[in-house]
Amino acid sequence: MLNNKNNKKGSGFNILGKESTTHGGYGAGTLNLDNMTPVFVDVLSGEVYVDMGAMHARSEVEKGIKFLPNKEEVPNGKPYWLIWVTVDNNAQGSYYAGVTACELTVDREIRRGYKSLPDHVNKMDKSLKRKIIVEHMDTPSKEALSKFLKGFNEQMWNNSEEQLKKDLAI
Repeated sequence: MLNNKNNKKGSGFNILGKESTTHGGYGAGTLNLDNMTPVFVDVLSGEVYVDMGAMHARSEVEKGIKFLPNKEEVPNGKPYWLIWVTVDNNAQGSYYAGVTACELTVDREIRRGYKSLPDHVNKMDKSLKRKIIVEHMDTPSKEALSKFLKGFNEQMWNNSEEQLKKDLAI
């Protein structure tokens, strides 16, 4: 995707499940995350960018930060959205199939941040399952994300479900 700060192609990250969909062998029951991209929205600046390090909680935003489960413990945290974007194909071509947003805040001065790890994992899973969960985002961030997705590939935006367009509408 556009503005990739790490300039890496594909995550190369697989989750191996215990229930195989094929008969035996390495990689049986594999869930491939190569069609998922972590997109960050810096709420204060409106900047939107890809950081593949987020696939392993090693994005530039997350590096060097101890995350706490209580938002009140990071009162001066800079707000970000981490959006899990999954791409798939339909009859019209490629489209944004799953788009889910997770909140996090980072206070670099005290090297602490807030994020709900269960929420991040659940939203990643929902994105893989082709769900759209962005309605809880603030309006400027929705606008920035919408502009980014359209700008990356307008045809993919046009091929996407109406719910995505409606939920990101200003």
